[in-house]
Amino acid sequence: MELIIKDLLINFLFVLLPIFFMQMLYLVSYLYRFEKVKASWFVVFPIISFVLCMLFPFSFGDGFNFDLRRVPFLLGILYGGPGFAAWLLPALLAARFFIGGSGFFITLFTFTPIAVLAMFFSKYYLKMPLKQKLPSVGVLILFSLLLTTYVAGQIYDMHMTVSMWVIFYILNIVFILIAAVLLEVIKTNFDVLQKLMKAEKLEIVSNLAASISHEVRNPLTASRGFMQLCYESDIPPETKEQILISIQELDRATGIINDYLTFAKPAPDEAEAIILHETINHAVNVLMPLANMNSIELDVSAEKKEHCYILGERKKLEQALINIIKNAIEVMPNGGKIRIKTTYEHHLAKIRICDQGKGMTQKQMARLGEPYFTTKANGTGLGMMVSFRIIQSLGGRIHVTSKVNKGTCFVIELPTVHE
Repeated sequence: MELIIKDLLINFLFVLLPIFFMQMLYLVSYLYRFEKVKASWFVVFPIISFVLCMLFPFSFGDGFNFDLRRVPFLLGILYGGPGFAAWLLPALLAARFFIGGSGFFITLFTFTPIAVLAMFFSKYYLKMPLKQKLPSVGVLILFSLLLTTYVAGQIYDMHMTVSMWVIFYILNIVFILIAAVLLEVIKTNFDVLQKLMKAEKLEIVSNLAASISHEVRNPLTASRGFMQLCYESDIPPETKEQILISIQELDRATGIINDYLTFAKPAPDEAEAIILHETINHAVNVLMPLANMNSIELDVSAEKKEHCYILGERKKLEQALINIIKNAIEVMPNGGKIRIKTTYEHHLAKIRICDQGKGMTQKQMARLGEPYFTTKANGTGLGMMVSFRIIQSLGGRIHVTSKVNKGTCFVIELPTVHE
């Protein structure tokens, strides 16, 4: 009995070791600003872990080995997603086959259905809070253990003592709970580091914008005024066309400067009670000509709620909505439909803007709102950056979900006040 516990404790060290390596990779990627840390690299860690567990098991005769391989295997699929299952299951079966013994068939008949179950469950697992994740992984590994017990007893007529099974069950459940908590801590730390990196970039751009925007905008305004006078004077048509192009470029430069100013100082100058459905309808009316030009239908469902308002500056909220809807229009060159829906929950208003564009990857979604990041060929990223900053200044949040080649949904949450 003591030998079994000792072997499983050694196995648990093999489970923890790759987790700490993963933490080191996260820290190194943050310290040295590695942008190309791919999620697929992390499939190596659970493979290392369960291979080491299988190399140092406790044996039960005739090639039957017991270890903690199911702990890194299940966590790898749950945190990595269905794509990880396609790598982990063949790697597990191949390693067990080369180790040899009759126990290979127990692994084949038990881990294959478990992998399929974990693969489908992983779609919901990452969205759960920790208090739901822990019971979920506990139930999943318990089911795996029960299936192993059944297969080992029915097909091979192998029976361990009750006390051995109890210890094996308890240690598996306890160890997977500890490992899940550690992974959650590492994941939380990495999310905080990513937010720190983004905050550093935003702070630099904010300080730069506040220091030079006013000085740059003033000479641009003066230059545009003189060009406008020249354009209205009696000059040759060719010269007028050239001056008009210059005026348009100055206006574009002024627009970029205004975006910087909004980003540097997004807080409302004068807070007012904003009627949300009116603001949304105004933003839609502004963009309706652009939508019609691109054969896009704007499907608006703005719920009206009496005596319920958003506190802030209406023009800036309109600017944020226009930026987001305009981006949605521009990512749908072949036409389609954009759905804009408003709902209210308690003291929260939710604006849902969904397009049918090309969508984004997880990495692109994580970078939304960063300075100079854009998915458009000729974009600057300033519009989305300003929109995120305006929503934050109003006490709100933006959640983004997207699927490549299927579309993107922005969910804007804003606190409401009552009269």
